[in-house]
Amino acid sequence: MRITGLGHAGMFIETAGGNILADPWVKPAFFGSWFPFPDNRGLDWEKYGREADFLYISHRHRDHFDPWLLETYVSKDIEVLLPDYPTDDLEQDIRALGFNNITYTQAGEIIERGPLRLMITPLRAPSDGPIGDSSLSVDDGTASILNQNDSHPLDLDALMSFGKVDAYFTQFSGAIWWPMVYDLPSEAKDNFAHLKREAQHKRAMFYIEKVDAPHVFPMAGPPMFLRDDLIDNNGLGRNGKVGIFTDQVEFITRMEEEAPQYNGHVFFPGTVIELRGSDITVEQTFFSQEEIDRIFADKWAYLEEQRASRQQEIADEIASRAEVLEPAEMMAALKEWWEPLMRRARIMRNGVGGPVRYTIGELDMVVDFPKAKIREYAGEDCEFWFRIPADLVSTNIRDGEIDWSNSIFLSMQFQTTRQGKFNEFIYTFMKCLSRDRIEYTENWYSEQTDQTEDAEVGDWVVQRRCPHLRADLTKTGKIDEDGVLTCSLHDWKWDLNTGKCLTTQGHPIRATKIGDEISQAALAPANV
Repeated sequence: MRITGLGHAGMFIETAGGNILADPWVKPAFFGSWFPFPDNRGLDWEKYGREADFLYISHRHRDHFDPWLLETYVSKDIEVLLPDYPTDDLEQDIRALGFNNITYTQAGEIIERGPLRLMITPLRAPSDGPIGDSSLSVDDGTASILNQNDSHPLDLDALMSFGKVDAYFTQFSGAIWWPMVYDLPSEAKDNFAHLKREAQHKRAMFYIEKVDAPHVFPMAGPPMFLRDDLIDNNGLGRNGKVGIFTDQVEFITRMEEEAPQYNGHVFFPGTVIELRGSDITVEQTFFSQEEIDRIFADKWAYLEEQRASRQQEIADEIASRAEVLEPAEMMAALKEWWEPLMRRARIMRNGVGGPVRYTIGELDMVVDFPKAKIREYAGEDCEFWFRIPADLVSTNIRDGEIDWSNSIFLSMQFQTTRQGKFNEFIYTFMKCLSRDRIEYTENWYSEQTDQTEDAEVGDWVVQRRCPHLRADLTKTGKIDEDGVLTCSLHDWKWDLNTGKCLTTQGHPIRATKIGDEISQAALAPANV
């Protein structure tokens, strides 16, 4: 098996049963905020598009799904391997580009093409990417790889049932706007950024140890931020800004200190991996080793060079945005769009629990989630406040963009303030701006109450399934001496003494300390 890195999460996989083009991305994403790191424009994209037999797009995030590249370089006759998602948004996006040779995969189902075996494992929770994320398992008889990408699967036994993995490709760096866009004191923001990096690292190491492949390739990040207002958020931050974007060398260095049994490799544009079982050769064919060393050793100089050379791309993206709507016209458009959806989103409305303020250019409005109404801001206290440029919202209205995390939020071109904890229901609503997504997500939330099975974790009996995304807490949960449980997949925390979630509103957990339930049983009246 031969694997060529295409930048970020992109790869070209040559197997005994055909070639797979996975998540190729080159154009700036999220309103011109994200660029592949490092620059991958000089790759032979015509070759990869021409020689691919299969196309795999893991999910709809624009750093994985690049419509321009697919339309420009990839044959419309290619066999598209479509993950099994609850809504057909990705399929409709792909069909709109002219791709109609689609294979509908099923979770856990192995697809065979001669000696080639493939399995796509989808995730379907509201917080999994843009309502869906996936990983790709590949085995052609010479080697087996797992491209886990951005996905964080809960059922590792099902994923590993495909077979022993020789090389493992996984996300390791940040792909979120927290805490950079939040209105916080600088010291608090630094601390939150550190905690976020640590949580990301722990999650990556959890999967690396579970998959237990001898060769690890951190990928799917970090991006480059080249806009003048964002460039200082690269890496760990600069000039008073903070970042959560650990790079490949930083991660590999720490991984090999903590788990020296694994071999970490830099996966860059032009990295060529020859794999036969666990026997491997890795060659850099696009960047020289001297260039790679300089990119990491003098990263800010490289980023400044990239910023200077790519301003036209940023200007072109800005020029493509919609004309800014007048405040009254914008509010009327949002009322017509959002209010019917809010009326269908009872669980999310209750989860938000109050009004949310949006200042969009000259428009200052409130989304009153409990009442499912949008109105002008009247000075009331709001626990959550978004400040968003009017041209971004006008463009989303023009384009009917149903997922604002896949546009505005990941762009980091906004600011927000909150009082108290993170509230996932606000962000979930704004990535579910279609009737199909609202109905799916409401049904998903309604099925999450777990009253079926308990399990022992340390000195406690807790519900086996995490209230967040139903991970098996006997595998992902750790409890400290104060009775605080942490689920390692997303670093969410619960106080088991009260059952209260410490990370966000709602999501209580059922828990009893071992011994306490015996005392309670002794006090209960006997059956007569």
